[in-house]
Amino acid sequence: MAERNAPSIGLISQKSLFYLFSITTVLFILSWFFVLRSTGHNHFINHSLIPNSKVFARIDKRNSKPHIQSEDEPLVLNNPMNVGKEVQASKDNALVKDNSNKVALKVFMYDLPPEFHFELLDWKANGGSVWPDIRTKIPQYPGGLNLQHSIEYWLTLDLLSSEYADPASAHTAIRVHNSSEADVIFVPFFSSLSLNRFSRLKPHEKKSKNTLLQEKLVKFLTAQEEWKRSGGCDHIILAHHPNSMLDARTKLWPAMFILADFGRYPPNIANVEKDVIAPYKHVIRTFVNDLSDFDSRPTLLYFQGAIYRKDGGFARQELFYLLKDEKEVHFSFGTVQRDGIRKATSGMHSSKFCLNIAGDTPSSNRLFDAIASHCVPVIISDDIELPYEDVLDYSEFCIFVRTSDALKEKFLINLIRSIGKDEWTRMWVRLKEVETFFEFQYPSKEGDAVQMIWQAVARKVPAMRMKLHKSRRLSRSHAPKEKGLRSAPLPRNFGE
Repeated sequence: MAERNAPSIGLISQKSLFYLFSITTVLFILSWFFVLRSTGHNHFINHSLIPNSKVFARIDKRNSKPHIQSEDEPLVLNNPMNVGKEVQASKDNALVKDNSNKVALKVFMYDLPPEFHFELLDWKANGGSVWPDIRTKIPQYPGGLNLQHSIEYWLTLDLLSSEYADPASAHTAIRVHNSSEADVIFVPFFSSLSLNRFSRLKPHEKKSKNTLLQEKLVKFLTAQEEWKRSGGCDHIILAHHPNSMLDARTKLWPAMFILADFGRYPPNIANVEKDVIAPYKHVIRTFVNDLSDFDSRPTLLYFQGAIYRKDGGFARQELFYLLKDEKEVHFSFGTVQRDGIRKATSGMHSSKFCLNIAGDTPSSNRLFDAIASHCVPVIISDDIELPYEDVLDYSEFCIFVRTSDALKEKFLINLIRSIGKDEWTRMWVRLKEVETFFEFQYPSKEGDAVQMIWQAVARKVPAMRMKLHKSRRLSRSHAPKEKGLRSAPLPRNFGE
């Protein structure tokens, strides 16, 4: 009898041991789970033990009342006019941060003779002075359409003012006087102003003043030790007007150009990898204290400007014939003359959507006029490059339409009419949040166009420096042995 029951007893013992082991294992795992949670090792928990752990809040130790919210939890807002503000706050902070927490971009600026910069504004130097004393008087830039390509003026003023600024104030770029300490070398030639004011030949002249200045600039730069040291790749040259620097650009191609677009540049001279796209300065008045809404803007779609353009601007005249008779659409010819700027300001401020169509080149100042007007831009320009697009999502406040689609019968107007009040309001709110990124002013303020351009330059510096270092790998083995001769030049495709 005892022998018959022995296997049963053994089986029971094995089962008991198995259950005991299982219970012990579960308790062990649970104990580690609670220990880890209690000690706050959230990073380890999030990635190893707890499924769907994104629902747990990341608690900032500086905040005594953290908000716990899952990624999927909808954001509830009481005021519909604030749609997206809380969500967008972190994005905007990522674009513009307190400069006190980071090292400013160090810029060496050549002391070019005044004929290259402020003398073009009819400023007269006193004695041997190169720069105006901006603490007493700021030379004025001419108005009208000249203003849209005036970034050279604002950036130069910002560098000059960095030497007098309060040390506690935020400056993205500061001027240094030792080029070996600099991140970049700034060339203060007002090339767009030179083109606008001095490109026409005078009687008995063989070359315009604009052409002569470019020739002088090339001769000056290529003779400088700073240029020889880097091959020019760390130099910043402003050529914002599409036709500026036409004579010099092919000789100064390794430099970082600051441009409006790449419409008139071959890719080996200018490209998005090495160069910076900067905004136009808007010429219409900023919409201050904008209390309008979807219903109070009577015009659905607005365009006023030159209609018959060459090159990529053929779409303007095609769209004119498609839209001119549509209800609630304003599409007409206009210029800055005869009160044109005031009329355009009034028209854009009272419109829901504003057309930005490619002209002679892919970019147009109308985009930035629309942003200043809080009029949602409708961009029809297939090859356009936009300022700071590596950090700013334009799809949040702009409508993009392919040219081929826009030229289809009723396509564009039906698309615009399909955008309802809620979607338009969301984009309108976002326009008001980003408009400061496109404002040029002196003195410059944190988060304005001047600081955003400097930040865009700073983001190019690491790649520029890496290319420069790579170009020097074999320079010693190929360098002439005679003393005083510089290293081998940079390869032809350095800037591509």
